[in-house]
Amino acid sequence: MSLLELRGISKIYGDLKALDNINLSVENGEWTAIMGPSGSGKSTMMNIIGCMDKPTMGEVLLDGVDIAKESAKNLTAIRRDKIGLIFQQFHLVNYLTAVENVMVAQYYHSLPDEKEALEALARVGLADRAKHLPSQLSGGEQQRVCIARALINHPEIILADEPTGNLDEANENIVLDLFRQLHEEHTTLIVVTHDPEVAEVAQRTITLEHGRIKSDEINKMFGRN
Repeated sequence: MSLLELRGISKIYGDLKALDNINLSVENGEWTAIMGPSGSGKSTMMNIIGCMDKPTMGEVLLDGVDIAKESAKNLTAIRRDKIGLIFQQFHLVNYLTAVENVMVAQYYHSLPDEKEALEALARVGLADRAKHLPSQLSGGEQQRVCIARALINHPEIILADEPTGNLDEANENIVLDLFRQLHEEHTTLIVVTHDPEVAEVAQRTITLEHGRIKSDEINKMFGRN
């Protein structure tokens, strides 16, 4: 059974079909990029996979459970326990240090553990920046705090929305190297991006157009298992 399956997913707003009969499976440990122009349905798909919205029609199976049928309260718990979110705009709490921002995610999941949070920051190369506020960090450093925060509760899926969109080339490469490490560790990654250079290093690229899947391709460097 696939880790994630979308079966006949549509999202309709009035006369607009943001997603139109999407069928998609993501295997455990797969690194998938989702591409498409503005208005193609990327953000809508991310919100549905990330338990931040529900489809109008269809099933969203995560570990065999149809999360499309779950209550808002249950969706919050599923998102907390199973999904690590990385945002383009970072969404760090500006009056908390880097390590405290990571510990916030622990607080909503179980119990804050500063030692574990520090280890997560060390993993993304920020051990020496743990006590700095977001305003004292570069954009690339803030994004790495977001990655540490997303990883801290050992989620089944890392879901990243334009994770390199606000970064220069050097910091983009640092983030992509972290994603490569996660993929080697069999972490399931779903990365929404408009950048072909980000998509081409993923194992698989799905391109959306007008709410439908236009193409679904395996990167030639990975081949098909």
